[in-house]
Amino acid sequence: MSNEKKWSGKSRGGRFGYLFFVHTIRLLGVRGAYALLALVAVYFIPFAPKATVAIWRYNRERRKLGLWRSMWEVYAHYYVFGQTLIDRIALRAGLRDRYHFLFDNYERFLEIINAESGTVLVGAHVGCWEAGAGFFGTYGKKINIVMFDAEHEAIKEVLRENGQAGDYKIIPVNQGSLEAMLEIKCALNRGEYACFNGDRYLERKTAVECDFMGGRASFPNGPFRIAAKCRVPVVFYYAMREKGRRYRFLFTEVPTEECRRSESLMAAYVRSLEELLARYPRQWFNFYNFWND
Repeated sequence: MSNEKKWSGKSRGGRFGYLFFVHTIRLLGVRGAYALLALVAVYFIPFAPKATVAIWRYNRERRKLGLWRSMWEVYAHYYVFGQTLIDRIALRAGLRDRYHFLFDNYERFLEIINAESGTVLVGAHVGCWEAGAGFFGTYGKKINIVMFDAEHEAIKEVLRENGQAGDYKIIPVNQGSLEAMLEIKCALNRGEYACFNGDRYLERKTAVECDFMGGRASFPNGPFRIAAKCRVPVVFYYAMREKGRRYRFLFTEVPTEECRRSESLMAAYVRSLEELLARYPRQWFNFYNFWND
């Protein structure tokens, strides 16, 4: 039997967790939800052992932190992840006035997506990209999120019941790669935006190994091959949480010459992700052994 690591495609958490924070925010507000989170984060340390080990190794082996600091960082990592989950729910519920937002390179980003030539947006499992949903406006109807759509239907129902369904469309890759490719190509031809996370793969044969944070890690080749073949602009997009309930939206335009080859695109993406995690180390939300070594 193969011992190859696999990611199930499901986000951490369940119906109870989402519903718990939805009602907590309603009863106690965002600050009250943060206060309860301080206890919930402790629970996950022993009861999510695989994730705990992954966070521990990330801090010890990649960030090169000491023993005691790494122990604290495990708790802090869970706490920050919980904060982004609470923020995601609160922002979807219309509580945008509780937050502050900053934009880097926003005007240039609007120029690119307003050109209507189709755009590929590549993010990662960091921060909370949905924090920007309130600013999407009419752009939201042109967003196509390419993802492994394996979240429990019960979670989706909780979000729909509480008025938190997004305007964007989902292109599920687990229902057939050919169908997904056709949908992506059609969306780009319509001048819409195909959004990928570039830091998780579903099958080893679709991954390429790269140097990343002092080790070897595999990244999916699909998003970068699609962008290079379709010859459309590529933007790296991250929404990162900062102190004081503030989110910073980072948009990095990839030079045209790098967009023509998938290898160049992937290399640019890996560099971008390394720089991002140096700045926001606690917002790395891949809770499994990401590195091959």
